[in-house]
Amino acid sequence: MQYRPLGKWGAKLSAVGLGSYLTIGFKLDEEQSWETVKTAYDLGINFFDTADAYNLGEGERVIGKCLRQFPRHTYFLITKVHAPMGPEPNNRGLSKKHIFEGCQASLQRLGLDYVDLYMCHRPDPDTPLEETVSAMEDLIRAGKILYWGVSEWPAEMMVEANAIARQLGARPIAVNEPRYSLLYRYPERSVFPTCGREGIGNVIFSGLAHGMLTGKYRPGEPIPAGTRGASDDTNKVLNALYMNEDNKTRSQQFVQLAADLGTNAAALALAWCLRRTEVTSTIIGATRSEQIRENVNAVDLQLSDDVLQQLDKLFPMPQFGL
Repeated sequence: MQYRPLGKWGAKLSAVGLGSYLTIGFKLDEEQSWETVKTAYDLGINFFDTADAYNLGEGERVIGKCLRQFPRHTYFLITKVHAPMGPEPNNRGLSKKHIFEGCQASLQRLGLDYVDLYMCHRPDPDTPLEETVSAMEDLIRAGKILYWGVSEWPAEMMVEANAIARQLGARPIAVNEPRYSLLYRYPERSVFPTCGREGIGNVIFSGLAHGMLTGKYRPGEPIPAGTRGASDDTNKVLNALYMNEDNKTRSQQFVQLAADLGTNAAALALAWCLRRTEVTSTIIGATRSEQIRENVNAVDLQLSDDVLQQLDKLFPMPQFGL
């Protein structure tokens, strides 16, 4: 396994991290979740990602139970706050009240005294940035969190938050978690350059485009049973962003390119993400141990200029959009 610095900060994360969205504590029962976490840990993965919103806290509870089997200093855990956790008006968002209470609830579910990184799951237009920045600083000083970060924030909002942090004498953003893949290259425009200048690490998610890049969805064919695309519980983002005949066709060409290189499509897709110096780690989701073993091959895969040019031609940067 390869370990990379968290932007300009001292902590080092495995280049492949294990996420829990739609899997641990949701589609996987506790025994299957343990097998998944144990496999990742044994392969050298030290970075685990969850959120309070994942199955309304059940994801945190199950991954916390699994991780407590290992020495605390051997893993780095992210959880998140923002999504509604109940019908009450203050049980959501990034107000100081919800951040404080959400962190306390997450720690209780995880069974931990602190989390390594607490993340704003999405922007909150109803809360001033200074309130959110101040709340994160309070949690750091209280020893509840070590670093704080954001997910899916635009570049200009991260810059503004860090400027406020300097004014308040507070800790700035340490980590950003953007969606990024060959089928979603938008962070290359402004997010990655901004993070590079600000010293913010990036732990990217959806590097396989919700499974589209693995080639399991074939043009002109029904969606295979048992896949993410076949379940209404898990296919909303896949259908909204990636499920079309053009992407299916290009993904088949991508699978063939990976085979020609002597590797698998998942490893090639993740290696392409890891080529960026701004990327600390790529978060994977897995329902089987074999998937994790395939994915970690990305760490040792070196991509030539010729391969990168072929991928740029197959998956060009969109001309318009985010």
